[in-house]
Amino acid sequence: MPILTFNTDRLTLRPHRLEDFAASRAMWGDPVVVKHIGGRPFTEEECWQRLLRYGGHWAFLGYGFWTVRERGSDRFLGEVGFLNGKRELDPPFGDTPELGWALVPSAHGKGYATEAVRAALAWGADHFGPTARTVCMIDPENRASLRVAEKCGYCEVGRTTYKEEATVVLERGRGPSHGHVPG
Repeated sequence: MPILTFNTDRLTLRPHRLEDFAASRAMWGDPVVVKHIGGRPFTEEECWQRLLRYGGHWAFLGYGFWTVRERGSDRFLGEVGFLNGKRELDPPFGDTPELGWALVPSAHGKGYATEAVRAALAWGADHFGPTARTVCMIDPENRASLRVAEKCGYCEVGRTTYKEEATVVLERGRGPSHGHVPG
């Protein structure tokens, strides 16, 4: 399945390329970015495995992550997409697609995350079905990502721990109040 490239008003979401590794590595190595995602900068090895995992998701599952780039400048802003991480959670996600996103600090607070998540969800509605359930998990202290999730139709369904850290579990697409991306 070819990975689609598409645009929003300000962004281009496109498949990862090998030349994206340096920018992705820099983002995942930034303490501001990872403060609520594991709490420590990722190593070069972990970032390389992440990049390969992105390609593997597309190859094996037909969905995955895109790079988020600023239209016009083509500046790397971050990554957004769906994964199946086989996470050890209680209750487990099973095979429900999990949405995730991360942006470089210079892109924070500008609405880019909401725009990128909405674009990914629009793709997901076409790919998984308009009312398909998706999930995400967010550190309870990450107020900015919790706001993005809420703006994009996610509702908290529980709290659990993941790798010994508290996490909020959110879902979208189950029941009549889900499945619509607010404007």
